[in-house]
Amino acid sequence: MLNNLNIAVAIPCYKVEQFLPQVVAGLPSFLDYIILVDDYSPDNTGDIIDQLATSDSRIVAIHHTCNKGVGGAMKSAFKKAIELKTDAVVKLDGDGQMDSQYIESLIHALDEAEFSKGNRLFDRRPLRNMPAIRRMGNLGLGFMVKAASGYWNVSDPVNGFFAIRTSTLCALDIDRLADRFFFESSLLIELHYTGARIVEIPMPAIYADEHSNLSIHKTLFTFPPRLITAFVRRLYLSYFVYDFNICSIYLVVGLPSFLFGLVFGVCEWIHYASINSPSPTGTIMVAVLTFVLGFQMLLAAAQYDISTPNPFEAKRYKSSKE
Repeated sequence: MLNNLNIAVAIPCYKVEQFLPQVVAGLPSFLDYIILVDDYSPDNTGDIIDQLATSDSRIVAIHHTCNKGVGGAMKSAFKKAIELKTDAVVKLDGDGQMDSQYIESLIHALDEAEFSKGNRLFDRRPLRNMPAIRRMGNLGLGFMVKAASGYWNVSDPVNGFFAIRTSTLCALDIDRLADRFFFESSLLIELHYTGARIVEIPMPAIYADEHSNLSIHKTLFTFPPRLITAFVRRLYLSYFVYDFNICSIYLVVGLPSFLFGLVFGVCEWIHYASINSPSPTGTIMVAVLTFVLGFQMLLAAAQYDISTPNPFEAKRYKSSKE
């Protein structure tokens, strides 16, 4: 127990037989539960979990009968943590990439937030140890996750080392969380609708001999469509269902104007180019003015969305007072 909180650490385990004993041995003593989820690992991970459970009474072993991915494993751990009546849950990988000494900092951060997470980008020196292709992918993917979740101030949104209050977990629709590697992104997206506040803790990235199961090509083709869908859903719920404000007007007027100017301008340019004739000034002005007007309104909507506090946070505080 730490800060009068009953704490569980959840570790999804898949092909980590080489690292898991050291990871568990390095966990702090203040943890009340260690939830190890064997995600139908084809190696000896499941047997190692059972062996560890015999020597540490804090360990709660969960064995999946089919592989559900990191998200599926964490959903099982979340539900078990709620069942155990814990106050907070920390997610830690079983491959040794996350330094367990930062668990205490993550828990302390829950004094001022509902969700705390690691940030590997505060210090550029350890960031140099991150592979270049992973660093570039994190930047691009991170921006899309920010837009989809509305957490624009989160610097390292794809970092999976986090702590969350169990009360916030209960407010989540856990079954909406993704089962596989989109899990961390989907968790941030769903946290937006609970109004959860997020604090980031600086920590270095660790890259040793572990092998990532994440396919770069699969990420490129599966993540962007999901993030775009989540982004559109967030805008619709935030500015047209639960509220209607100046940003709603920017979107209603700006998006059609921008698209009309773009499509109309391209079509007219193709038409007049095909007949080898210059476009009339009036046609050019209509395309340019509607395009620029729409673009400016979309920029204003983006500025409003970035600078305005999460509307669901205000609703959460209002309902908690009532």
